[in-house]
Parts: sequence; C-alpha cells; structure tokens
Amino acid sequence: MAIRIVSLVARLGLAAVWLISGGLKFLDPVQTKIAVRAYQLLPESLVGPVAMALPLIEIILGLLLLVGLAVRASAVVSVLVLVVLIGVIISVWARGLSIDCGCFGGGGAADVGAWDYLSEILRDIGFLALAVWLCVFPRSPLALGQGSRVGFSVEAQSSVAR
Repeated sequence: MAIRIVSLVARLGLAAVWLISGGLKFLDPVQTKIAVRAYQLLPESLVGPVAMALPLIEIILGLLLLVGLAVRASAVVSVLVLVVLIGVIISVWARGLSIDCGCFGGGGAADVGAWDYLSEILRDIGFLALAVWLCVFPRSPLALGQGSRVGFSVEAQSSVAR
C-alpha cells in the first residue's frame, strides 16, 4: 500500500511540475523563445519550434499524469525530457554562460553563479527521481488508465495481485 501512496504523490507532484512549468512558458511565448535562444545550442531556425513545442509537451505530460493515463509512458518521456534539460544546464554551466534556465518561465541572460546551476540540476534530479519511480511503479489510486489504476482498499490490492 505504501508503494501505491508514494506513486500517487510522485504522479501528482510531477504533474504539478509539468503543468506549472509548461503553463508559464505557454503563457509567455516571447520570453520562452528568448530562454531557448540563450542556451546557444540550436540554430535560429529551430529556436521558435522548440520554444513552441516544449511547453506543449510539458502540459500534455502534466495532464496525463494528473488524470493517471499512460503513467508509465508519460514517466519514460519525462525521464527523457529531464535528462535533456539537465544536460543543457550542465552544458551552459560548462561553457561559462550566465543565463536563467527559464525552467519555470522567464529565462535569458542573467547574473547567475555556480550555485544557481547546481541548485537547478539538483532540483531536476529530484524531478527525475519521481519520474524513475513512476517508470517502476506506475500504478496508483485515482488513476483513470487501466494499467495505471489501483484502489485504496485491501480488497482492490488483492485483486491486482492476482
């Protein structure tokens, strides 16, 4: 039962992260484009499409996790997205750029130090841990997806075990 409760908390927590992050970026597309450009990793022709796609991907992941549909698949995609985001933050830090990550809106040139990058990486590793947990234990109460659903009761738990 404890695993199911931890899975519920992980699912709702990661859903909140994606919905807040994606929602803030979606509401300010100009700033999101500035944030994506600040990483200096993409050719200019890809900055706009990535700035448009990333918030939508985050919102879709957040909605799927919130309602409990395709939890394992959403968790796998979350792991991939978070690994990429951690990688680009490490890249920016290693290249000596000074930018705000734009992870929760904003972004672009900023006066940041090593601690800022380290704290962003540690925060994202925490989110990554939630996603990995859901890859392993995707079933939780209140999920709508057949492969993700499990009840709170002992009777429901025993029926899942069969």
